[in-house]
Amino acid sequence: MDDYRRIADRIADDIAVGRLRPGQRLPPQRVFARRRGIAGSTAGRVYGELVRRGLVVGEVGRGTFVRAAPAVPTGRALIERATAPPVDMELNYPAAPGQSELLTPALAHLLRPAALGEALRPAAADGTAAAREAAAGLLSAPGWHPEPAQLLFAGNARQAIAAALASLVRPGGRVGVEELTYPLVKQIAARLGIVLVPLASDAEGLCPDALAAAHRTAPLSALYVQPTLHNPTSLTTTGERRRQLARAVTELGLPVVEDRIWSFLHTEDTPLAAHAPGLVHVVDGLSKRVAPGLTVGFLVVPPHRADAVASALRSGGWSAGRFALEAAVRWIEDGTVRRLVAAKRTDAARRQRILARHLGAFAVRADPRAYYAWWELPAPWRADTFTAAAAAHGIAVTPGTAFTVDPRRTPDAVRLGLASAPEEELEQALRTLADVVRGARGGL
Repeated sequence: MDDYRRIADRIADDIAVGRLRPGQRLPPQRVFARRRGIAGSTAGRVYGELVRRGLVVGEVGRGTFVRAAPAVPTGRALIERATAPPVDMELNYPAAPGQSELLTPALAHLLRPAALGEALRPAAADGTAAAREAAAGLLSAPGWHPEPAQLLFAGNARQAIAAALASLVRPGGRVGVEELTYPLVKQIAARLGIVLVPLASDAEGLCPDALAAAHRTAPLSALYVQPTLHNPTSLTTTGERRRQLARAVTELGLPVVEDRIWSFLHTEDTPLAAHAPGLVHVVDGLSKRVAPGLTVGFLVVPPHRADAVASALRSGGWSAGRFALEAAVRWIEDGTVRRLVAAKRTDAARRQRILARHLGAFAVRADPRAYYAWWELPAPWRADTFTAAAAAHGIAVTPGTAFTVDPRRTPDAVRLGLASAPEEELEQALRTLADVVRGARGGL
């Protein structure tokens, strides 16, 4: 066996037993070569072999870091590790206690033969009169009350975003977004042939000057923004900043897609749409309010845009299913959605308190109303190595790179989704993650 492979084996053993830990930085290759008494080219081959095995990751300008290699479990521990499900802090779907029991009555009614026959008919992009009235009431917020005639419906909020962007932007067009954005928007843009342009934000929200500068460089076709409980940072844009953004897009004549999917957790904000009603297309949905398995996406569009967006919904195959639409109307009208929202606001606040209890000493950005948090990791951790280390402990988190638009930016941060795991599992997971970070040490 080649010498470099024997050396790589020894380092792999150190990683496996924990002498080298996830996130730990290896010395520069020339230092490694000098310490081991080997040639620099041999050190390069050792590091290359470790990368090939997936044990380390090299970052240009930063160095080489241990990725993850948990000790191999044996006996009973192996069985428990193989059968225990991961703690999911990546997907983020809240569920209120008694949720199924609350939802059942509306569905039971729809299963009656006469009602089911009606519910199985195709649905138009503008739904039904009852759906438009119910959705307009549900989405109303301080200073903003959409007209039922402005409502269109998609299968879910992601499809609503896709339809709005498809109706506004031709392939090759540029869309401004926050520099950290919803990962599925990146996928939607790729499928539509749209170029996303990252725009700077500060503590008040998206910067109007950055928007104007990007538009001067090459005209933007639209802006996609999350002003309320931004995912992943949970930042809510201030009222004054919303007014500034409204003035900026009005001066530029720039259409906006405002994503309000998490806005139900915030009771006091006025949508950007209230300040620029002729330009803003509001996207919302029921997946977080109710459940992901049977949902509806909402689009509130300026009146002159209704036909174009409806056409995009039809051509993309994104219209809402009639059964889901009928169920949504009943859940809204009988107060089920209102009760679920109240329960989830309470649940989110409780989970944020758990987060603060275990990660309060770290650089964690989190609104006390949100179901997620943005953890800026301490050195020597990188998002990649920390995500791998968390996975080694059976915990799934989302690395910050999933949210970045500029591939040259690699934030050393992760998003923690607080909604999906049972509270006891969430508490244990947060305790474990804190211990993992505190256990990092440098050197080799």
